[in-house]
This record gives sequence, C-alpha cells and structure tokens, in this order.
Amino acid sequence: MKIVEAEQLQRGLIEAATRKPDLVILDLGLPDGDGNDFIREVRQWSSMPVIVLSARSDEQDKIDALDAGADDYLTKPFGIGELLARVRVALRRHQSSQPDPIVKFGEVSVDLAARRVLRNEQEIHLTPTEFRLLSLLLNNAGKVLTQRQLLNQVWGPNAVEHSHYLRIYMGHLRQKLETNPTQPSHLLTETGIGYRFMP
Repeated sequence: MKIVEAEQLQRGLIEAATRKPDLVILDLGLPDGDGNDFIREVRQWSSMPVIVLSARSDEQDKIDALDAGADDYLTKPFGIGELLARVRVALRRHQSSQPDPIVKFGEVSVDLAARRVLRNEQEIHLTPTEFRLLSLLLNNAGKVLTQRQLLNQVWGPNAVEHSHYLRIYMGHLRQKLETNPTQPSHLLTETGIGYRFMP
C-alpha cells in the first residue's frame, strides 16, 4: 500500500485528481480551508471513499461532513485498529461501485476523474472554476440548473446574486468546447432560468 500526504486543501485536491487514490483519509482542520470543501470538490468528479478524522465531536459537524459526501467519520482520539477496520469496509464498499465516467459530446471527451478535457483528441485547458461548472452540468445531463444553483455550488452562497459570473464562464466554456459558440448545441441557455447540458 502506497501512502501520499498533502498538508493543504489545494495540494490535496491536486494529488487526488492526479494520483486517483483508492481512499482518502481527511482531517477537517486544514491550514488553507475547511475539509468539507475538499469533500464537496472531490464529489464533483469522483466517488473515491473519504474517511474523515476530526477532533470535532459535535453531531452537527458529523452531519455536515457526511452531507458533503464523506463515507465515514471518526472522532479523535481513536485506535489504529478501528481506523484500519473502517478503511477495509470503505474499500470493500467502493470496489462494487461503478468507475468514474467519461462523458462524450460532439467533438469533446471529458474524463471527470482525471479532470482532462479533449477536443478532437487535443487536450483543452480549463481553469478549476470552468471545470467545476462543466462537471456540475455534465453530472446533471438534460436537467435545467438554475442560475442560483450553479452560482451557489460553483462559487459559494455569497455569489448567488452575481449572475454575470455565469455568463462569463459559460461563454468561456462555449468558446473552448462548442463547434459554434454563438449557437451552442450542448451548453444551452434556458432564458430567465439557468443552463442545461444536452449530450
């Protein structure tokens, strides 16, 4: 078993995306952010098991982590035997689940787990925000997502009134991924409501 450590949230996201580990053990108290943000980000593109270790023992802290997408929550102090048992259970549960999908539309192929986007076999660079927005749309194919939903999930609750963010970033995605950005076939506007991805 190979173990990789990351001391910061952003580094952890990079390691998780590039190394695609079998399991993540996460401490919620990170120097550059909250562990729940890590979980929410990873859940945009992966179902890898996440076990939270934390000194936070309040019930609400556990609920928040599990609602964000954690598979298990262990309160410090704990025995190494219990941790290893929970790791084995999480890995067994995960082995029976489906692999992370590759979504294809038009000339584009998106590997959600590897965070890679190809268009006509050429890799397309997306910023982290562009990729978050795209993966949210892809994971809800055919469904209209309101501007409020998209703003909240991609930029956070403080951005829900800033619909211009969406217009700008949807424009970027269309320029990079649509054959005809002015008449998109896949990244569609639902006037007055929000946006929809159609494969």
